Amino acid sequence: MKDTHVSSASGRGRRRVALASLAVVATTAATLVGIVPSASAAPTGCTATAIDYRNAESRCTGGTGEHRVIMRQRHFDPNIGEVDCVGPWVPAYAVSHVLCGVHQVVSVRVETR
Repeated sequence: MKDTHVSSASGRGRRRVALASLAVVATTAATLVGIVPSASAAPTGCTATAIDYRNAESRCTGGTGEHRVIMRQRHFDPNIGEVDCVGPWVPAYAVSHVLCGVHQVVSVRVETR
């Protein structure tokens, strides 16, 4: 019969190889996780502008994330109050534009992610 017994020396060697491999995988994963946040950095140099009482836009001059414009208006019906008109998410360097109703503009701002 063939001896299938594994000596403790070779068992320890396999365990060391397995632990070393696990350490490499863990280090690689930690490095990749460290890279992800910088790759999805929020845009920089962002401005929001009310073009008129119905239109607003936002622009960002740097970064790699996304931004959108939000125009808050006071509805003419006091029971409704203030409403937000929200532009689409767009990448940095693109323009987010929104067309709102005919109400008083309260504020215009940029949201980033």
